[in-house]
Amino acid sequence: MKHISLKENHLFSKAYAGGQKYYGRYTSVYVLQDRAAYRLMKANPQKEYINRLGITVSKKLGSAVVRSRLRRILREGFRAVEKEGNLKTGYIIVISAKAAAIGKKSTDIYHELKIAFGKLGLISAG
Repeated sequence: MKHISLKENHLFSKAYAGGQKYYGRYTSVYVLQDRAAYRLMKANPQKEYINRLGITVSKKLGSAVVRSRLRRILREGFRAVEKEGNLKTGYIIVISAKAAAIGKKSTDIYHELKIAFGKLGLISAG
């Protein structure tokens, strides 16, 4: 499934300021309840709640090639967690890469995101 990505700066700022936070080795994860979730659910053809995902990679981490690779790896790690089917929906999720993530595989990111979402209460039991 194609993700709805965050593009507006104010949504990133709200997630940073008012969301729950998890700081891991490779990533920082910010989660905020989406106030527009109901409106987006009504517009969605499947009529189900969705998560909106924002990925940030700083210019300090390297060239455009390195940053793009990190974004792809973060997106794939999130996709793997979401594929398991027990991720709660209706949230704004912002994933920010750290310098330690350079050169890591998507499985490393997947394991860290799974831990992060578990501690943030986004993984439902069952």
